[in-house]
Order: sequence, then C-alpha cells, then structure tokens
Amino acid sequence: MSDILKMKNVFLFAGGVLFGTAGIKALSGRDAKKVYTNCTAAVLRAKDCILDTVTTVQENAEDILAEAKQINEERADEEASCIVNDEHRKEAGSAESVVKAAEAAMNYKEEAE
Repeated sequence: MSDILKMKNVFLFAGGVLFGTAGIKALSGRDAKKVYTNCTAAVLRAKDCILDTVTTVQENAEDILAEAKQINEERADEEASCIVNDEHRKEAGSAESVVKAAEAAMNYKEEAE
C-alpha cells in the first residue's frame, strides 16, 4: 500500500513538472506574446479613458465650486445691503422725528405768540 502511495506521489510530481514546463512553453510562445501585447494595449486605452473622465469631473467640480463661492458672495452682499438699508431707515426715522418735533415746537411757539 505504501508503495502505491509513493508511486502516486512520484507520478503527481512528474505530472506537475510536465504541466509546468508545457505551461512555460505556452506562456512564452509567439501567440502568448500577441495576447499579452493586446491586453496591455487595452489596459493603456482604458487608463487614458479613465484619466479623461477624471479630468472632466475635476473641471466640473472646480466650476461648481467657483459658482458656489460667487453665489455666497452675492448673498453676503445682499444681506449687508439689507442691514445698511435698515440702519439708514432707522436713522432717517429718528431724524424725521427730530425734524417733526422741531417743527411742532416752532408751530407751538408761533401759536403761543
């Protein structure tokens, strides 16, 4: 029984060596070189396509960022002008009330004379 196991192992080893040698021969042949070349060319084309897509996405992201910054600046300017307008209205309202009070005082003085 152990002789059969030893012979089986020897045959497996010999088969592996033969298969490996045939594999190396097949992988180093002319046809294999054509396959490797075509696969490498396909990978390079895919790389170029992916890089083009990445560049396009990056440019779009930069455009979006610039537009978003511009929108925020315009919004900040609008808010600042609203605050300034409110302050002017308050100042104008208090100035108008001072003028009205002065006019009322003058009218009262004139009526009293």
